[in-house]
Amino acid sequence: MKGRARAPAPAGSIEPLQAGDLCGALELSRSAGWNQNEADWRTMLALGRGWGIRALDGQSRPRLAASIVVLPYGTRFAWVSMVLVLPEFRRRGYASRLLRHALAELARTGRGAILDATPQGHAVYVQEGFVDSWGFRRYRREARARHETATANPPTRALSASDWPAIAALDRPAFGAEREPLLRALAARLPAAARVAERNGRLVGFVLAREGREASQIGPLVADDEDAARALLDAALAALDGPVYIDATDRHSALVPWLEARGFAFQRPFTRMLHGLEHAPGDAATIFAVAGPELG
Repeated sequence: MKGRARAPAPAGSIEPLQAGDLCGALELSRSAGWNQNEADWRTMLALGRGWGIRALDGQSRPRLAASIVVLPYGTRFAWVSMVLVLPEFRRRGYASRLLRHALAELARTGRGAILDATPQGHAVYVQEGFVDSWGFRRYRREARARHETATANPPTRALSASDWPAIAALDRPAFGAEREPLLRALAARLPAAARVAERNGRLVGFVLAREGREASQIGPLVADDEDAARALLDAALAALDGPVYIDATDRHSALVPWLEARGFAFQRPFTRMLHGLEHAPGDAATIFAVAGPELG
């Protein structure tokens, strides 16, 4: 005998996000002007967990009013992102409730939390016990700009299936955890922009990119040095028409004039913040661009 269907949770309660929430999740992204598309939300919910709050606004059925997503990376930490509230439901404490719920879930599993805060959200996260780590800045190119392209040194080529062990060996110490499932998912989004750089027969960098709701996003970009980073960026940009975002780390500010010469303009800063961790995992010296504030 089949069991009865579970009754919907009351409006205002915290519920897990499911595949059926994709429309509501996309509405949250659009309302904030963020770049995530359906593929982004599917990837985050497949690799992590999400929660939401539904609320009534005069309609007959509750709608998804707020969200949060947690992506675990190993056993030490998880990424917290997509802390969103529809404009008409703000100032009701939904974001704080969801954040505290997520932090409690992570504490239960012994994980710390990391997130990338906008200037608007920074003060809120400080109040919840997050502390600053390092930062990056978002740059946007509206359209492909004409520029002089030097011969790539080191040379780059398309990413192949046999590269994944070497990519993981580069990425794991930089990021501080294993995230190959995420990297493979990103590489499949825009294969023409997934590139690796080699020097003396050794892989010295890689770059990935994905399409977004209103612009492509380059990242992550991990490389041994600036020469490899520039060669990889040139190769990825050659495959991308239209608007492009890149979240370039502050420590590699020497890359900024190079980006500006290719039509990129500064948009806004982000601060990487930690909760329950003494210091940021990994060695960010080889990270030239992050995957995005929603992914790490």
